[in-house]
Amino acid sequence: MRVVTHVDMDAFYASVELRRRPELRDVPMWVGGAERGVVLSANYPARAFGVRGGMSSTQARRLCPHAVSLPPDFDAYTEVSAGVVAIFETFTAHVESASIDEAYLDLTGAVGTAGSAVAIGERLRAMVADEQQISCSVGIGPNKLIAKMASNAAKPDGLLEVPPAAVIGFLHPQPVENLIGVGESTTASLHRLGITTIAELAYLPRTTLQRAFGPRAGALLAELAWGRDSSRVVARPGERGVGCQETFARDTDDRATVNAELLRVSVKVTSRMRAAGVLGRTVTLNLRFADFSTISRSLTLPSPTDITDEVYDAALALYARLGLQRARIRRVGVRVTGLVDRATAYLQPTLDSPDHGWRDAERAADKVIRRFGPGAVQRAVLTRHHRP
Repeated sequence: MRVVTHVDMDAFYASVELRRRPELRDVPMWVGGAERGVVLSANYPARAFGVRGGMSSTQARRLCPHAVSLPPDFDAYTEVSAGVVAIFETFTAHVESASIDEAYLDLTGAVGTAGSAVAIGERLRAMVADEQQISCSVGIGPNKLIAKMASNAAKPDGLLEVPPAAVIGFLHPQPVENLIGVGESTTASLHRLGITTIAELAYLPRTTLQRAFGPRAGALLAELAWGRDSSRVVARPGERGVGCQETFARDTDDRATVNAELLRVSVKVTSRMRAAGVLGRTVTLNLRFADFSTISRSLTLPSPTDITDEVYDAALALYARLGLQRARIRRVGVRVTGLVDRATAYLQPTLDSPDHGWRDAERAADKVIRRFGPGAVQRAVLTRHHRP
């Protein structure tokens, strides 16, 4: 039985803007045109007035005259989306980005080794909130259809698991328009047939549906109404890795600032690796410059590791090799690939290795952070270099 998760960022564009404008958190606002154009995303206070994404700005202004409108910043949204996907890939290589703000994850192989599906979902939500300062909703089910409907039901900022035995009880009481794949025109046609709930759709003869909607669409509606979905999570090509990236508030050419941020990113990457129970051998440094050009360099370590200093040293070495002369940097990222299961990996100790080293210290720090929050333990240098 497959375990599929659908993760949907809550009011994504608006949430990214609120990171920069926290004073608007309780004020109705939307991203899009002020008087003309369309609303791309509205925060929840604006939604309380009926403002929705895709609505014309004119209509939104009539519904909520005092709302604040902000112009979109698609570069910021793309970078946050990439950071979120990097979090997803900590747990599984089977990640399908459905759009800039939602993705499907096939967790079938991860459940058990990385904990229950619910535990993985909660960790994932916590990491997104900590690293990207936005919230997401998570749905878990036996297929993509149920996972997406579960995440819709969990909104905003929630998690819902629908195990196989609970699919019918979850699905059938809902209005037929809640069924994924049923749009406004299909809903209107079903209502004309007297169908208002998914249960009523499920018990309608397939032949009746095929006469009303055509052979293919009618058969599909019959399958969806029983929660059947054979589509697979289609992962983008590439090796599974654990990564993290951070964007500076202002482009910088200060080496000390870049070094500190590389350390901060390395801390997060290795903490994720320890939580996932993996070690890695190849460290990749990714830099984005002020002109939005990017560059990547990789280094393979002698043996797999999850120790922060070893990953950080590799990132620093890659940065030094570039020989940059006052190049202004917008974003830094570190990714570790060549992953192996920590329980089966052999680590060759050196003659001068202490009985308890950095790995033990970092595991202890991980426990403190899980209990008291991300600021409970941190490197001293990072207290002098605040997060960008």
